[in-house]
Amino acid sequence: MARVILFNKPHGVLCQFSAGAGRQTLKDYVPIPRVYPAGRLDADSEGLVVLTDDGRMQHRVSDPQHKQVKIYWVQVEGSPGPQALAQLARGINIGGYVTQPAQAELAAEPAWLWPRQPPIRYRKNIPTHWLKLALAEGKNRQVRRMTAAVGHPTLRLIRYAIGMWDLNGLAPGAWRELPLAGPLHGQPRMHRGPK
Repeated sequence: MARVILFNKPHGVLCQFSAGAGRQTLKDYVPIPRVYPAGRLDADSEGLVVLTDDGRMQHRVSDPQHKQVKIYWVQVEGSPGPQALAQLARGINIGGYVTQPAQAELAAEPAWLWPRQPPIRYRKNIPTHWLKLALAEGKNRQVRRMTAAVGHPTLRLIRYAIGMWDLNGLAPGAWRELPLAGPLHGQPRMHRGPK
C-alpha cells in the first residue's frame, strides 16, 4: 500500500534527497527511505511537498493531465489591479508558453503565516500585497514568471495545497504521514523539524 507524506518545505531547502552541495535537502527533514517528491518546489519557495513510494501516485499528483489543483499564496511587489488579476485568470504568455486559466484574487495576509528565514526584502516606497492563486499545472517557476509578466514580481511563494491535501496544522520543517491512500482514518503521525 502506498505511503503518503506531507512535508512543509522551508525556504532554502532543496526538493531532493541527494546531496545538496552544502544546502539542506529533504533528507535533512524526512528520515523515511524510498519515498520521493511528487513534483518539485523551488529552493526559494516554501510549502507543501507530497512524497510517496508509489510511482503511479507520484505521476497522478505531478502530471498536469490529472488536473490536481494547486493553491499558492503569493506575496508580490506593488498593488495588482483588476487588469493584472484578469490577465492571470485568462492565462498569460510566460516566454513561449501560455498558461492555462487560473483563479487569481487579492487576499489578506494569511493568519497562519509563519516568519520566513531569511525575511523577504522590503522597500519603503513599494507596497506589497498577497495573492491567492489556484492552478492545475506546474511549469518550472510558473507562478513567479506569471506575476512578473503582469508587473508584480514575487517576493514570497507558499504552496498551500495540492488537490485534497494542504498544510493545515503543519509547521515549517514538519511532516506527517497520512493513513494509507484512500479515505483518511485515524490521526496522522506528525513530526517536527530536521533530524
